[in-house]
Amino acid sequence: MSRVNFRLLAKDSRRRGSVRILAQVSSPLRRPAFRSFAAGRLVSLLGSSMAPVALAFAVLDASGDPSQLGVVLTARMVPMLCFVLIGGAVADRIPRRTVLIAAHAGGAAAQGAVAVLLITHHYGLVVISVLSAVNGILDAFTSPALRGLVPELVEKEQLRKANSLLSSIRNATKIVGPALAGVLVATAGSGPTIAVDAVSYLLAALLLSRLRVAGPTTPRTAPVLNDVRRGWQEFRSIRWVWAVTLSSAVMNLAQTGVWQVLGPPLTGEKLWGFTLSARGVGLLVMSALMYRLVLRHLLRAGQLMSVLGALPLVALGLGAGPPWVLTAAFVAGAGFSISGISWDTSLQEHVDRGVLSRLASIDDLLSFVAIPAGTLAAGPLADRFGARDVTLVAALVYGAAALGSLLFKDVRQLPHGAERSDTTGGGLPYLA
Repeated sequence: MSRVNFRLLAKDSRRRGSVRILAQVSSPLRRPAFRSFAAGRLVSLLGSSMAPVALAFAVLDASGDPSQLGVVLTARMVPMLCFVLIGGAVADRIPRRTVLIAAHAGGAAAQGAVAVLLITHHYGLVVISVLSAVNGILDAFTSPALRGLVPELVEKEQLRKANSLLSSIRNATKIVGPALAGVLVATAGSGPTIAVDAVSYLLAALLLSRLRVAGPTTPRTAPVLNDVRRGWQEFRSIRWVWAVTLSSAVMNLAQTGVWQVLGPPLTGEKLWGFTLSARGVGLLVMSALMYRLVLRHLLRAGQLMSVLGALPLVALGLGAGPPWVLTAAFVAGAGFSISGISWDTSLQEHVDRGVLSRLASIDDLLSFVAIPAGTLAAGPLADRFGARDVTLVAALVYGAAALGSLLFKDVRQLPHGAERSDTTGGGLPYLA
């Protein structure tokens, strides 16, 4: 059936009070290109979720100095921040498929080099840091291209489902990957485990090479920095985009550092591990549910639900017992999942594809810049004012920032653009 006939049939079915025909053909997994993309993400994310565990043990075993691990991690973060705006501009200039294949091939080479160094016992802080910096630069090109590619693979009405599936894949690998890495590191060592990550990058590049999507129709000859400036102008001109992005930056500033730095000592080693697992389960459950749940104002719902991310900080700040901490972590994970899916889907539905990667790169930059600042400030503030008090204040700031974006009418009333019937795709009824 042609797309035109399908749309007429779907429209006619709504008049008769039935949308089951739409439910039968609306899954993004019915599209071969999206299946290849999703498979590539699964393979790549599984390897990437294993690499941090292997790298941490490799650096600590080789050097015995935790500060060297900090250097290696920073060496990846700083170049990513420096190049992410360039990465967004490049992803809007040339086919995003090409950007992703090149980035994944580069990741395979860089991680392969790290694996060889570790397997041959030639660890060196400088060379490992340089390879980590290479990975950071590749990350800067990967993320904007990924977010910009999804609308090229599926129809507009399938974006929420596509993002829900991708989120489920990402959250599942966060649960499975670290545990698998721990087993591999214990049995085979850090070098072979990172070699698995290198292979996963290579397999992902091969799967992405199967995609057949159109690139930019008008080649650009102006300098890349001109495109960066144009992206910034576009970002400033769309009020709901910058309102949510700045809100998220403040949320990351208040929450991430406090959670990562003060969470472990406030819970203890055993409870902290279960807390992270509970949050991971919440992320996975809600990302699966969002495949079916239809929200008329998706962005508004995402911003409202993001407030739930403050609950674990409240529980820790009040000294709540383990059941309350675990429950709060699970609920927060669900809130994070709704927020992330609603944001990606809203961008892809309402932002012109020609600037989508650039706006995504600005979002990445502001989000990531805020995290190191919060991480550095959490410890000194806790020493001065007390860890629990700092955690409670962080929860208040986080919640206020989450709700702050809803002061803008554009955020509250942005429609979930493609879904218009009372029930869609066999999902649940519309919620306001």
